[in-house]
Amino acid sequence: MTTYHGKIFAKNKKFGVVVSRFNEYITGRLLDGAVTTLKKAGVSEKNIHIVWVPGGLEVPLFCKKLKTQTHCDAVIALSCVIRGGTYHFECVSNELTRGIDQVALETGTPIATGVITADNLEQAIDRAGLKSGNKGEHAALAALEIASLNDQLMVKKNKKRKKRP
Repeated sequence: MTTYHGKIFAKNKKFGVVVSRFNEYITGRLLDGAVTTLKKAGVSEKNIHIVWVPGGLEVPLFCKKLKTQTHCDAVIALSCVIRGGTYHFECVSNELTRGIDQVALETGTPIATGVITADNLEQAIDRAGLKSGNKGEHAALAALEIASLNDQLMVKKNKKRKKRP
């Protein structure tokens, strides 16, 4: 049996962060948490690429662009969608998460999701660093781990290729 575990230390890795400007009061806190976590894991500032986009629907496209243009080892998607009085919340939430999943599967890009979907501002604030921790930090920890796992599995795949006659 072979078991793989991701490492949380990433001194020589590159990370992209796509963060939506809509609800910046919340997403700015998520970004601060993500960047602080990456730095604690040994990632240098020059290896952290941040792209601000207008809203949640733009996040998936720029996750893809960051991966292809900067060759990041993993990307972190940060956004906040707060329920209003219309159906817009469901549309944005569903398309945002579907788009991130689609980009990850189509490109093989490890994407950690720090997307808050909340019924109200209080819930969003709680998830951006108060009662429920900081979802940006959680996403950065996930990004570190999935970048490490991706490397481990790529090394194994390359070793198998070399063994074939």
